Amino acid sequence: MNRTIIGVDGRHRCRWCAAAPEFLPYHDTEWGFPIADDRRLFEKISLEAFQSGLSWRTILAKRDNFRAAFHGFDFERIAQFGESDIERLLQDPGIVRHRGKIEAVINNAQRACDIVESEGSLAAFFWRYEPRTADPIEPQSASSSAESVALSKELKRRGWKFVGPTTVYAFMQAMGLFNDHATDCAIRVEAERARQCFERP
Repeated sequence: MNRTIIGVDGRHRCRWCAAAPEFLPYHDTEWGFPIADDRRLFEKISLEAFQSGLSWRTILAKRDNFRAAFHGFDFERIAQFGESDIERLLQDPGIVRHRGKIEAVINNAQRACDIVESEGSLAAFFWRYEPRTADPIEPQSASSSAESVALSKELKRRGWKFVGPTTVYAFMQAMGLFNDHATDCAIRVEAERARQCFERP
């Protein structure tokens, strides 16, 4: 749905960012802006996995707690987590205490280390899936794409978990792999400018 709301500053923004106060800064400064930092990428794909079946507001409100619990999403460190860490996380009321998702993040951290070893970085791997079609999808009109399906399939082949096409599509939106801000959203121009200046890994 390609619709906007008008903020108190008179600027048009994606309608979804009015759903909760914390969405506005996230929308204006993070969502859709390109990143190449491996830890941030691992954080984003992990939080999208935790969000599965829940609201993004729940995850965003707990993000600082997730960062503390998972050591800043240092995937090399998370890859060493054992059963005692899982039990610790299951007792942490500041995060989503879902054993399957916690175990998936640990598993995915191990798989992320494999990707860094074989591909050089997570960023180099993920940015290969940047959409290159001359006829892009209408902003916010889809929940998956050919690229998210392909990336999901490859991640699963490499042993990742909780990385279905819809979760991967949301990750691709968030990390700026494409610009899905509404056409008349004022931040779309800023995100696109950032993408144009961004040096692909």
